[in-house]
Amino acid sequence: MKVAIVQTALIQGQVARNMQIIQDALTEAALANPDVIVLPELWNTSFLPENVHEIADIDGKETRALLSTFAKSNHVNIVGGSVANIRGNDLFNTVYVYDREGSKIAAYDKAHLFSPAGENDYFKAGTESVTFELDGVTCGVVTCYDLRFPEWVRELALADAQVVFVPAAWPATRNVHWDVLNRARAIENQMYVVAVNSIGLVNPTGDVYGGHSVIVDPWGSYVVEPDDDNEIKVGEIDFDVIDGIRSKINVFNDRRPDIYTI
Repeated sequence: MKVAIVQTALIQGQVARNMQIIQDALTEAALANPDVIVLPELWNTSFLPENVHEIADIDGKETRALLSTFAKSNHVNIVGGSVANIRGNDLFNTVYVYDREGSKIAAYDKAHLFSPAGENDYFKAGTESVTFELDGVTCGVVTCYDLRFPEWVRELALADAQVVFVPAAWPATRNVHWDVLNRARAIENQMYVVAVNSIGLVNPTGDVYGGHSVIVDPWGSYVVEPDDDNEIKVGEIDFDVIDGIRSKINVFNDRRPDIYTI
């Protein structure tokens, strides 16, 4: 499975400009003929303008139209990062996933909202994990802060996910955590982790996104190395690697759920 990940700079609160940035990035990514293109978190609004409720995508309509049309036109799967979208009276941080035919095959609402930055004051938390099939491969998705909750990612592994996608808006000040957590989730679940972060300014006060988008294999090795460049990064997922590590160290056979209390 060939994966293209979009590591780019977004502009806080500028939805129209961000839509064009993502459209251009999708076009560039498609030149690599990937099986899957992956986008970062909250790419429509960036994180986290005070007027996010006013500028969020109503029912994700604009986002869904863009992703569906591009996926179908280019015959490519898209894990569409996440966007701020309103459903009813509630604001959600939602990932949409599209297959090669332009059909929406999954939607995931971020479950763990980042309270230190007040994300929970704006958004409603999701309540369900999500798995889906891309070209016959079971995959899952978590969003940014979700990565800090190993039990949430383990739930995807127990649902047979071989790849977990992690759209994020992670600050550079915590890049050490980001790098370790992505590798840890891959190692402990013997799966691939595809983690996509933005670069550039978070907001006018000078906070900066950390970049370091990566693909990590089940051994914890980088298929795509971390950096902070504005680029499309491409890597290959080899599913034989999963079979190889599980034949040597099968943590799923040796688990003891009968004694766990979480």
